Amino acid sequence: MQQDKWDFYQDNNGEWRWRRTATNGNIVGASSEGYKQRANALSNAEHYGYNNKFNPTGKWEIYQDARSRWRWRHTAANGKIIGKSSQGYVEKVSCLHNAAVHGYKD
Repeated sequence: MQQDKWDFYQDNNGEWRWRRTATNGNIVGASSEGYKQRANALSNAEHYGYNNKFNPTGKWEIYQDARSRWRWRHTAANGKIIGKSSQGYVEKVSCLHNAAVHGYKD
């Protein structure tokens, strides 16, 4: 069984980010911010399953955006968004599935 691909890269500001790509080529997750150190980007990715680790603490929100697409966001205890869906979904169940891939438990 093929696994999702995880990419770690530096953005235009020189900060580290991550992106998770499904086997069908769709981006199914991405860091919501850049990190000065690569280790911090790796740690953030582990919250969402990188290296088969999950640490989904904090608040999860499933909502509809301005285009009526379903999205999720994950907020830390300090109110900072630490993860979010990289796309909107027509069906709520698809959004919930994507959130579950990243550690969401209903």
